[in-house]
Amino acid sequence: MINTLAARLAGLSGWRRRFVLLIAGAVAVLALPPFFVIPVLPICFAVLLWTLEGVRCNKGALSAGWWFGTGHFAAGFYWISHAFLVQPEVYGWMIPFALLGLGGGLAIFPMLAVWASWRLTTGLVQRAVMLAVLWSVAEYLRGHILTGFPWNLLAHVWAVDAAPMQFASVGGVYGLSVVTALFATLPAAVIAGKRGRLAALGGVLIAVALWGGGAIRLASVTPTLPSSAALDDPSVPVVQIVQPNIAQRDKWRPDLQRQHFTKLIDMSRRPVDMDPRQKRIVIWPETAATFFVEDQPMARSQMAEILGPDDILITGAPRTYPRDTDEYKVWNSVQVIDARGDIVASFDKFHLVPFGEYVPFRSILPFPKLTAGRTDFSAGPGPRTLEVPGIPSFSPLICYEVIFPGHVIDDQNRPEWLLNVTNDGWFGDSAGPYQHMAAARFRSVEEGLPLVRAAYTGVSVMFDPYGRKLAELPLSTRNILIHPLLSNQNHTTVYYLWRDILFYGIVSFLAVLVMGYNRFLKSL
Repeated sequence: MINTLAARLAGLSGWRRRFVLLIAGAVAVLALPPFFVIPVLPICFAVLLWTLEGVRCNKGALSAGWWFGTGHFAAGFYWISHAFLVQPEVYGWMIPFALLGLGGGLAIFPMLAVWASWRLTTGLVQRAVMLAVLWSVAEYLRGHILTGFPWNLLAHVWAVDAAPMQFASVGGVYGLSVVTALFATLPAAVIAGKRGRLAALGGVLIAVALWGGGAIRLASVTPTLPSSAALDDPSVPVVQIVQPNIAQRDKWRPDLQRQHFTKLIDMSRRPVDMDPRQKRIVIWPETAATFFVEDQPMARSQMAEILGPDDILITGAPRTYPRDTDEYKVWNSVQVIDARGDIVASFDKFHLVPFGEYVPFRSILPFPKLTAGRTDFSAGPGPRTLEVPGIPSFSPLICYEVIFPGHVIDDQNRPEWLLNVTNDGWFGDSAGPYQHMAAARFRSVEEGLPLVRAAYTGVSVMFDPYGRKLAELPLSTRNILIHPLLSNQNHTTVYYLWRDILFYGIVSFLAVLVMGYNRFLKSL
């Protein structure tokens, strides 16, 4: 039956082939957050590989990869359309162009991977391995070219649980993507005789090994200290995340600014049942302060009033300097306020969102950016470790800065925890916020550091240094999250020491192995 299905797929041509590949690429998205229907991944890649068996020319191989990739990315990034509906009268017309442009543009990466795997190999087993190698290389390139966009990597399917994510502490998310790609492609070789069945079994065993190996690693680690015990220890600082859940269309309205600020202040007060000696780190999400904090001493005074003598408040806010000059700039920033109302530390976002925070090639592209204001944001210098007296040092990451593996901390000044402030309110109740959270979760595993995520409309969450979820505020809810900030399990990971070296080694070894075996077969 499987052989018959594979033969039928190989015999497809024209629009039928393109349609099947488009649907297969789209269905593969179900393996990603928030769905995690992981078994569809090898099924969809089997459709791609079996269809590729019937391709006879370069154009056909390129077409196969492009249609599969377009379906995959257009379906995976459907949630981007929500951002254009915040002001539909201004941006609504851009939705089809954004989805088709993003999906079709990003599809160039799998297109080249599929074509090269078809061109360089002959047997189905070799092609399955080569496609896995080249797909992961394409993901790596997608994460770096033109500012990069490493969203919805194959490795993200394992964010369903902390155990299979643990390999990222060694090889990073790209290294895990190679292994995941093998899991996705090898089962297709089941139709290629005994050798193919062994390869298919190997693909299945990859999932078993990832889950089993990760579970063993987590079992060897001391469980995270229960929050109730830590809350009884005044020496342990407590994080209080404020999730105001204000609709994006209302967030920047001048007539509601005072109301929103008052809501944030009220939600930031010390709970009545909390020990007054407990040191708090109150965290507001990205641009929760919709004004220039440095220009508003009265607002800072109100912030200070709800803080204890050792508390601090961290908020996302725009920052500007200097005023009324030709060098006027605006940054998307994090500001740290102490109990006296002073700004004791600042951080400027360094990885800006194209068309969201700035318009690339503005001189030839007459599009407005999606965020408030006409001025493009300026980029900060890069990852920084903020050292604020009285609390553990931390690396701030604003919005999607957290999705870039290996670029979230200052390697020369390693922090004690990661802070991601974000505003996913642009994307409503869609898959976008969950995909964003899954990517952020991998940074805690890779770096061996706890991660605190404060999201304007959710999902706000805390992960320990192994990616285990400690506490969470659901999407589209208004609430506060209180949890101790524990750094007693911080550890130095292989990935922190080596970064992507292991990834380079894995893909190089597999590529040489397949090419060597392919040449050997041709010489017989």
